[in-house]
Amino acid sequence: MDWRYLVLTLLVFALIPGLVKRFRKGGWMSALLPVVVIVFIAYSILGWTLYFLQPRFVYSPTREVSYDPGDLGLAFEKIAFKTEDGLKISSWFVPADNAQFTVLICHGNGGNISHRLDTINTLNELGLNCFIFDYRGYGSSQGKPTEEGTYLDAQAAFDWLGSVKGIPPEDTILFGRSLGGSVAAHLAQTAKPAGLVLESSFTSYVDLGRKFYPYLPVSWFASFNYNTLEYIGKVSCPILVIHSRNDELIPFEFGLRLYNAANEPKEFIEIFGSHNDGFLFSGEVYRQGWSQWLDFVKSCKPAAHAALKRIS
Repeated sequence: MDWRYLVLTLLVFALIPGLVKRFRKGGWMSALLPVVVIVFIAYSILGWTLYFLQPRFVYSPTREVSYDPGDLGLAFEKIAFKTEDGLKISSWFVPADNAQFTVLICHGNGGNISHRLDTINTLNELGLNCFIFDYRGYGSSQGKPTEEGTYLDAQAAFDWLGSVKGIPPEDTILFGRSLGGSVAAHLAQTAKPAGLVLESSFTSYVDLGRKFYPYLPVSWFASFNYNTLEYIGKVSCPILVIHSRNDELIPFEFGLRLYNAANEPKEFIEIFGSHNDGFLFSGEVYRQGWSQWLDFVKSCKPAAHAALKRIS
């Protein structure tokens, strides 16, 4: 929390007894004072409530994993890997035939990986391997979700792909939806993947708070950062931004701002439908957009150098 909001709250509450005395003596403030005090107290209660409830707004994990890719007839590996700080993270690796790229999926803030089967199925049909993990505190993953923790989880997933599966960064596409967009963009700053896809994502946590609570000093009591706008400006790989004009949770303008802040080469796909089902509702528009962008990413990929034979 910003120290200014704390100091302001303490200062006003310290002044209230003196103001009450002035009110009892009468004077020009007597009629206005009760209203001012009541409004400030209500405003402070709302601000502090939002401050302490922030983690519940940001993270909505579900522990029960009800389904898996096998329910869709997809072959998959159930994997547990460890993060830098020692937590065990649950994940699935879903292969596709003759896949050239593997998509590392950073999901949104609600549910767990079992609620992303439609996404996995769509990407699998596009010929992409999928590696999806649950943040700490989600599904079967250990721990409790935090901002830094989500970054560590994504980094560990990326490292696992390279060290265990032998999939290099240039064959990996980072994909984040909603909150996961910020996590994926943060990782892309240093991971140097083949590409980055942000779907239905926001510019920053503070910007989103200001959108929904314009009457509160959001930046003063925000305990999260998730500054996607800052991260995306430091990414050099091809970028695809996907957003629906009908998104009721994260405004379309946020997608446009992310696109404008991204470095070339970049593409934007406008889909339609709500925040959670736009990719399904848009159907062929969504799939074609992905397919065309993947063709472009393939064309950007450097050709492998032929091995030289030693002649003796």
